[in-house]
Amino acid sequence: MGEEILQGKTHPDQSRLRRYLPLLIWMAVIFFASTGEFSASNTNALIQPLLRWLFPHITDERIATFHFLLRKCGHFSEYAVMGLLAAHAFIASSHTKLRSHWFVVALLLICVYALSDEYHQSFVASRTASIYDSLIDTAGGTTALILVALWRRRSRRKHELTQQVSAGKPRVA
Repeated sequence: MGEEILQGKTHPDQSRLRRYLPLLIWMAVIFFASTGEFSASNTNALIQPLLRWLFPHITDERIATFHFLLRKCGHFSEYAVMGLLAAHAFIASSHTKLRSHWFVVALLLICVYALSDEYHQSFVASRTASIYDSLIDTAGGTTALILVALWRRRSRRKHELTQQVSAGKPRVA
């Protein structure tokens, strides 16, 4: 690492910042989304007119169902993004333990943050805390982590196969 610095490459603090800053910013976005600004009544004020414009004969029941599903997809997807960013940060960490246990560390971060997010919402008058939302959050983050793990496994196998072919070793099925 010292040689990279001498050659004018990335300083360790810049590299760390590049790894962790997107994750921290995204966690701040999630925190903001847990405020009253993103309460069901506020998001409904945007969704309902849009749905009525797109589907003039839509029933109130269908709007409520769509709004509910959209909000739950929001939970899932915001934590899936957090999972991707956490995986990126921990896989490339300069700490060996974080690198080797990236999946568990990222999953723990996601679980703790999801629970603390719902706890935060319990103090916001226009929000309600729900353990089910924490489960949806954790499912989103876990899904992203599993996809990253599978992608890394596939990439590693491809690399090993390429190495075997270039070394002239026969391919074993």
